[in-house]
Amino acid sequence: MIEQLAPDGRLRHLLGLEGLPRDVLDRLLQRAEALRGPATGGIAMRGTLAGTAVCTLFFEPSTRTRSSFLLAARRLGADTLAFDASTSSASKGETALDTLRNLEAMGVRGFVVRHGEDGAVAALAAAAMPDTALVNAGDGRSHHPTQALLDMLTLRQAKGTDFSALKVLIVGDVLHSRVARSNLRALQTLGAGEIRVCGPASLLPDDATLAGCNVADDFDAALEGVDAVMMLRLQRERMEQGLVPSLEEYHRKYGLTEERLRRAAPNAVVLHPGPMNRGVEIDDAVADGPQSLILRQVANGVAVRMAVLEEVLG
Repeated sequence: MIEQLAPDGRLRHLLGLEGLPRDVLDRLLQRAEALRGPATGGIAMRGTLAGTAVCTLFFEPSTRTRSSFLLAARRLGADTLAFDASTSSASKGETALDTLRNLEAMGVRGFVVRHGEDGAVAALAAAAMPDTALVNAGDGRSHHPTQALLDMLTLRQAKGTDFSALKVLIVGDVLHSRVARSNLRALQTLGAGEIRVCGPASLLPDDATLAGCNVADDFDAALEGVDAVMMLRLQRERMEQGLVPSLEEYHRKYGLTEERLRRAAPNAVVLHPGPMNRGVEIDDAVADGPQSLILRQVANGVAVRMAVLEEVLG
């Protein structure tokens, strides 16, 4: 991965959380907390990126991430372009790099990129002009740094800034999840006391991704006493047939129900990056219940993305 930090310690790009020091994550989270008010509306921050053009360069579908980045850029006063690969020259064979260069030639200096290939965003950052900044909005199975940051902000709000006593459980399709990988890096960097990972063996990576985690396939046992449960979407569009016997069987073994949630600590919180497969990885009663912070995660996404855009472009 190319260097993400400028000599003064500020972010030049945000491509992933791997290798970023704790003080950078803490700074972004503190700034995002301070921006929660402007994130919901108003004009207080509109001068921050006035005259700067930001493009959401998405080669994969998105609702929450794309919308919150566009809102974040507009709350900061940037000119925004929403690129959709299905209606662009990418559908005619234009490469992502040529697309980037054409938009740079129009004066765009901020790019929020989602791409289906691992390393695609870093490759674009390496080829970009010196004053262009790229933010990774999800690439392949590798990175989704702003999702992890908004998850960490949500946890801080619920549990405080000291993660050392927290037991956090990540459940489900870790193999295909860039969210899980970024959250694991964030939790480790911020000093989480215990990180548990649970899922069927067919959906757990066999590399170093889970180093330092307590890994289990028994969901009921893994839930015992945890402070936070991070459910993952079953990514059927990315997986081969046969990795799970059936959706019903997956729900029976790994679906979060009200009854199961009682095994966690009494004040445990539930997170999910969305979109949710209701009735598969999570029941309605939990997703919409009092311990769910899922909509707070969505709200926090705008503030986190404002903090990131402000740092890389401000």
